[in-house]
Amino acid sequence: MEPIYLDHNASAPLDPEVLEAMRPFWLAAGNPESRHSLGRFPRRAYEHARETIAAILNAGPSEVIFTSGGTESNNLAIFGLVGDEQRGCSQHLVTSPIEHPAVSEPVQHLESRGVGVDRAEVGTDGRVDVEAMADRLRPASTLATLILAQNETGVLQDVGRLADRAREQGVPVHTDAVQAVGRVPVDFRALGVATLAASAHKFHGPVGVGVLLVRSDVSLAPRVFGGGQQSGRRAGTPAVALAVGMAEALQRWHRDAEERRDRWTRLRDRLESLLLAGLGPDQVVRTGPEASDARLPQTLHVGFPDLDGDALLMQLDLAGVAASLGSACASGSTQPSPTLLAMKIPDNRLRSSVRFSLGATTTEDEIDEAARRIIAVVRRIRPA
Repeated sequence: MEPIYLDHNASAPLDPEVLEAMRPFWLAAGNPESRHSLGRFPRRAYEHARETIAAILNAGPSEVIFTSGGTESNNLAIFGLVGDEQRGCSQHLVTSPIEHPAVSEPVQHLESRGVGVDRAEVGTDGRVDVEAMADRLRPASTLATLILAQNETGVLQDVGRLADRAREQGVPVHTDAVQAVGRVPVDFRALGVATLAASAHKFHGPVGVGVLLVRSDVSLAPRVFGGGQQSGRRAGTPAVALAVGMAEALQRWHRDAEERRDRWTRLRDRLESLLLAGLGPDQVVRTGPEASDARLPQTLHVGFPDLDGDALLMQLDLAGVAASLGSACASGSTQPSPTLLAMKIPDNRLRSSVRFSLGATTTEDEIDEAARRIIAVVRRIRPA
């Protein structure tokens, strides 16, 4: 049985063309920080990668910091913007209850050190009330964080509106855009945020590289010391091959962005329609708003009422369908998803909601076959 991979939100396979673009820099000699000719060759490629990513995301090249991935980018932003966490209770931040663990856990750490934390309300459709979130800002607030595209449900958030409101009070906003970049257009300038995190392996780039965009007027305390690389914000020898791979993958998405969005939307909606037709609306319920453009085009999150989620996922795996119950970074947890709890998802769907996420290579035939297998599995394991 041919496996069908519908877990691209966890990690998308590396594009072979991206691998080819990276190959010369895995094999080349020379440190890009060196001043000789063998160092200048990787340096030019590294800076070109920075410029490419900056242009696509509408940022300045100097605002791009390369990191090891989304987790580091989010940590660098949160701790770098809060600054001296020893000040504890004299600081305050506002966040949402639907953040990825790469944001929620650093926030919890700060909270344990005495930093005041307010968490905004989220509706049953998965949208955060950004006006209420902004109303919780106060003079002691040093940061607000809001995910741009929720990693489980795919619901898009109004980060730009939050940034507008926070700017009135001089509070920087960080957004985790890891699931958004390479899936939907992201404009750093238009969003108005202070910092933005992205990761290459979500859009068919290499694992191990991401970026943090930092607005030029924002002061960010470094978390890694040992060199003056990247304007002193993130020390360490540049990983040229990885940076080149990220830029190539993002550029390949950018060239086909409209076609990918339209195809993903059609395939996502086709999968939902086939599941509804085969199981009925009482056996499969979509999570999130009705509006198609309020969700990521390649993410479908549905609940299967009254089923055991772990058993369902195991049976789907045996049927050759790779999917997820939620964030891969929290897959070992036995607790219900904090995002679904915040959305007040009913108990009979809380532990049986599955995320299906598509990639650049997903085909209509795969969607049709996946729907057939999913329906068969649900019928087989559903209690009488």
